Amino acid sequence: MQDFVIDGSSDPGSRTERAYQRLRAEILRGDLAPGERLRAADLEERFGLGLTPIREALVRLDTEGLVLTESNRGARVRATSVEEFTDLMKTRRAIERLCLTESIRLGDSKWEAEAIASLHLLTRTALPDFANPRAMASEWESQHRRFHTALVSACGSEWLLRFWNQLVDHSERYRKIRLHGPLNERNVQGEHQAILDAVLNRDVATAIELMDRHLSDTESAVLSAMLETSKR
Repeated sequence: MQDFVIDGSSDPGSRTERAYQRLRAEILRGDLAPGERLRAADLEERFGLGLTPIREALVRLDTEGLVLTESNRGARVRATSVEEFTDLMKTRRAIERLCLTESIRLGDSKWEAEAIASLHLLTRTALPDFANPRAMASEWESQHRRFHTALVSACGSEWLLRFWNQLVDHSERYRKIRLHGPLNERNVQGEHQAILDAVLNRDVATAIELMDRHLSDTESAVLSAMLETSKR
């Protein structure tokens, strides 16, 4: 994982952005656990960026729903739940259909090239395995995000892409559950290739059907893991 170089001479805006990016990354990776209390003083001691940038970063993350601020109790990482994840994925699928439909309609040859290139890189990245270093999982996640981003990127709507990215960010909070085995039991690479083939053939109906199934299978695996954990 890339180290963060702290420059104490940076201007406050730069330090705030750095604090925001680091906190956001740790929340999405699961390093800061769902429900974990976020004390500004503790975070400032860890990051060395100053209390004001930390607080401003927490406010920004609160507006994105990744952090919840409680009156007189500070901030916490947003908790996870079966109910939230079900609602999240239902909404994700609906937005994905819109983005994918419009991208297939509007996408040009450069869009096609990026989709092909992103899948090429993804297929050459090992599937994450928690027996391996975390960096391996992070690399696969990065390439996976790039592929899915490429597919929807030509939709022509800034608002649709903004909603799509926010939904994907929130689904990332469930990454440790999602990466704990289910991927290895599916032909995920084959699923991706089938989706891309339908997209390049401009077959909207097939592309949407395959994407829905792809996301639904992931949802089912995560929910099963969450329910199993709750029984322990």
